[in-house]
Amino acid sequence: MDWRAEIDAAAGRIAGHVVTTPVMMSDTLWDRPVALKLEQLQHTGSFKARGAFNTLSAVEVPEGGVVAASGGNHGAAVGFAAHRLGHRARIFVPELAGPAKIALIERTGADLTVVPGEYADALDMARRFESEQGAMQVHAYDAPLTVAGQGTLMREWEAQGLDADTVLIAVGGGGLIAGALAWLQGSRKVVAVEPSGCATLQAALAAGGPVDVPVSGVAANALGARRIGTICHDLARAQDIAAITVPDDAILGAQLSLWQTHRLLVEPAGACALAALQSGAYRPETGEKVAVLVCGANPAPDPLA
Repeated sequence: MDWRAEIDAAAGRIAGHVVTTPVMMSDTLWDRPVALKLEQLQHTGSFKARGAFNTLSAVEVPEGGVVAASGGNHGAAVGFAAHRLGHRARIFVPELAGPAKIALIERTGADLTVVPGEYADALDMARRFESEQGAMQVHAYDAPLTVAGQGTLMREWEAQGLDADTVLIAVGGGGLIAGALAWLQGSRKVVAVEPSGCATLQAALAAGGPVDVPVSGVAANALGARRIGTICHDLARAQDIAAITVPDDAILGAQLSLWQTHRLLVEPAGACALAALQSGAYRPETGEKVAVLVCGANPAPDPLA
């Protein structure tokens, strides 16, 4: 697949539907300057709107509408995109999505079903709904249109003058980092950062392919896929990227640091990549320029609810 051509096409489809999110340099979050991409300022508070709009703009949506399973952010993005484009949407989320993300999805106007268990359980129900109702499934991370949509983020960041040797990106199911890898094609070092309680990519790289992992921790409602996507795994293996893990306390520390230092309010998943720097889980070489992707802004509970 010509991923860069797919991402270029995606950028054209979603233009006018998504926010060009800002970038900044910080000299206070770490012991040397670090570049940040503030994607938590995207519609519905995460990068997911990119993949949702690309998918719904690239295909003919059936009369049955669209269906998606989500830990929260993807469901909100699909609901938002479907509403903007005039489609019905049914979203399935696990209970661990939490009240703030559930309320966010409800505000998009989508029909919502809360499922006992975790993301994988919501995905099972979404697939059943797809089969029974003739709806179109919008996968959260392991579909070419989703990945190409997420790849527009890295395309946009480079157009904004990204000056970095290395980019740190949080990983759940792998759609975001897959999009970055698909665009960069090895031109920069990419480091995958996962919570220690749901390290799907690290497990897959060790096992030689995607495998199920236990899901737990403070970022599980955003990064809590049970298994890494095949697209992400294949791109990560082909480019031989590093996958590291960070504990919950480091994630929470980075979340607090973003708020106290720059008044950036993010959910734990949004601070996961920064946690790798601040905790020392990733140690750059002398002179290595580092960038961090801040990817989600939907903490639980909603601080202004």
